[in-house]
Amino acid sequence: MREPPDPRTLVVESLLLASEGRAIAPAAVDFAAQLAKRGSAAVHVLSIARVWGTSFGLPNPGLLPTKREWEEQRGLVADAVTALRKRGIDATGQVLGTRAAAKRIVTEAERRRCGAIVMSADPPKPWLIANLLWSQEPYRVRRRSSVPVYLVVDAPN
Repeated sequence: MREPPDPRTLVVESLLLASEGRAIAPAAVDFAAQLAKRGSAAVHVLSIARVWGTSFGLPNPGLLPTKREWEEQRGLVADAVTALRKRGIDATGQVLGTRAAAKRIVTEAERRRCGAIVMSADPPKPWLIANLLWSQEPYRVRRRSSVPVYLVVDAPN
């Protein structure tokens, strides 16, 4: 896993603040705001509403996010967009539903021509169990992405 370049040297025109469904940490919003201010970048906030799978290879409505889950994700995005706009940063937001969060986040960053991705993350787990945990999705994003991915690690509770 490659480390991103020093954020003090990075100037981007567009930035993606992403979440695989977790609350976006204030530290991640602050970090994204600092990166955006340096290059007068626009920030797009993206959150994933998790689709739980398929049934017999076909989409099943029972596995899709519930209305409550969609609203929860919309609230998380709205809070982050509001916090960024209070800092004078041009920010937009979006919630997408998918089973493959890492793939979708990287695709969206490429589609929007973002210069970097910022995500909240848990501390890394051992490789043997990391691939089984949804909470390790930010590390999968970092492995997949061709643009720098900055992970703001949440302090362990």
